Amino acid sequence: MSSIPSDVLASVPSASPPVAPMWAQPSALLLQGDHSLGTISDKLSDIVLEGPTGRWWTVAFSLSSAFTLLFFGSIAYLFYKGVGIWGLNEPVVWAFDITNYVWWIAIAMSGTFISAALHLTRQAWGASISRFAEAMTIFALTIAGMFPIIHLGRPWFFYWLAPYPNVMSLWPQWRSPLVWDFFAILAYLLLSLMFWYLGLLPDLATLRDRASKRSTQYFYGILALGWRGEARHWRRRGSAHLLLAGLAVPLVVSVHSVVGLDFATGNTPGWHSTIFPPFFVAGAMFSGFAMAMTIAVLLRKAFDLNDFITERHLDNLAKLILAMGLVVAYSYVMDIFMAWYSANPYEIYTALNRMRGPYAPVYWTLILCVVFIPQALWSPRVRRSPWLLLWISIAINIGMWLERFMLIVTSLHRDFLPSAWGMFYPTIWDWAILFGSIGFFAWLLLLFIRVLPLISMAEMRELLMQQQGFAHEQ
Repeated sequence: MSSIPSDVLASVPSASPPVAPMWAQPSALLLQGDHSLGTISDKLSDIVLEGPTGRWWTVAFSLSSAFTLLFFGSIAYLFYKGVGIWGLNEPVVWAFDITNYVWWIAIAMSGTFISAALHLTRQAWGASISRFAEAMTIFALTIAGMFPIIHLGRPWFFYWLAPYPNVMSLWPQWRSPLVWDFFAILAYLLLSLMFWYLGLLPDLATLRDRASKRSTQYFYGILALGWRGEARHWRRRGSAHLLLAGLAVPLVVSVHSVVGLDFATGNTPGWHSTIFPPFFVAGAMFSGFAMAMTIAVLLRKAFDLNDFITERHLDNLAKLILAMGLVVAYSYVMDIFMAWYSANPYEIYTALNRMRGPYAPVYWTLILCVVFIPQALWSPRVRRSPWLLLWISIAINIGMWLERFMLIVTSLHRDFLPSAWGMFYPTIWDWAILFGSIGFFAWLLLLFIRVLPLISMAEMRELLMQQQGFAHEQ
């Protein structure tokens, strides 16, 4: 075989350099700034070990503590006086209590979902937001679980929902999705706690090793469960993390589908619809992503985390909000269309009553907040503007709360018999429990960022090594 001439070899182009993944492009690095493994640990661990700088944390914690006292004080007064202190009446027997429940459980659905879905799809940008998103899930789920209990006429008998052995044969009604709620929320809470704690182990060991006080070393040492960073530790943690992530994603869908079935199984006009389970799941993702955006922007500013939570992270999260917002907007259109297409006079009246009845301002405000304002996210400039994203995300969650209120109250206050129609007017105790629950959520979140790292140090160090390894290959 004759050899290939040298001039021909010279004309053959050399192998093309590897194409940089999106996260490795200089303009879109997920970890920016001149960081090393040590500076990452310094920045994130000092927030916990040294405490937040400035007075803002003390002021915010004091204010949220006041609202927390208002929350539990209002609940104590509710237990003393009964649900009559609310604006509930006949026929509006559900109002702020169930509105708050659905709103909080919707916010809780997205935190673990964000972390689990991004982990399963190997999306590196989830490393910066997964930790506080998972914390958001646990705190919101805890608050949500309280509202069905305080709504009961005799809340001290809430344990009747559980199938425990008893001589009175007070078994739950298994055909009711309200009983399914009990098990779905409990399962999701336990899985979220395990998923969150498993991700914390390497960081707890880092805090243990970097702490200067003996008591702090003991505290984080006990929580770290003897983590030493051995290969078998990482291997077992990775397997368990992957398993829990795989369980979390379908569980998220099932939990809020059950909440949708709470309404869809009834024959009340405006509720009896098969679109409710997927509609509730989309709405949960929408409000949960918006709350994650609110927290991300505030933490980014408060702790100067621009290198860790970059514009790229905000842009990606904004795209998720926009996508879910389009699904929610489509659900609203289909809800109106199905009311018309059914030719059911009660369904048609309920749809029209929402638009031009006594609660019409609530309906059109939620349409503004949920349908029109999120359309600004089509603009790349808006998606990369932290303060615009903050106000848009707050508007979305206000709109989603109004959406739950509109859905519940307008279906109850005018149903089949005009002689049974009525109006609901919230009392000061309705508002106190709503704003108190928001304050309690902020209190839990502030306590979390004071005690535990708000961003995974282990995952950020891994991301840094990936970026440096690719730069070295280049």
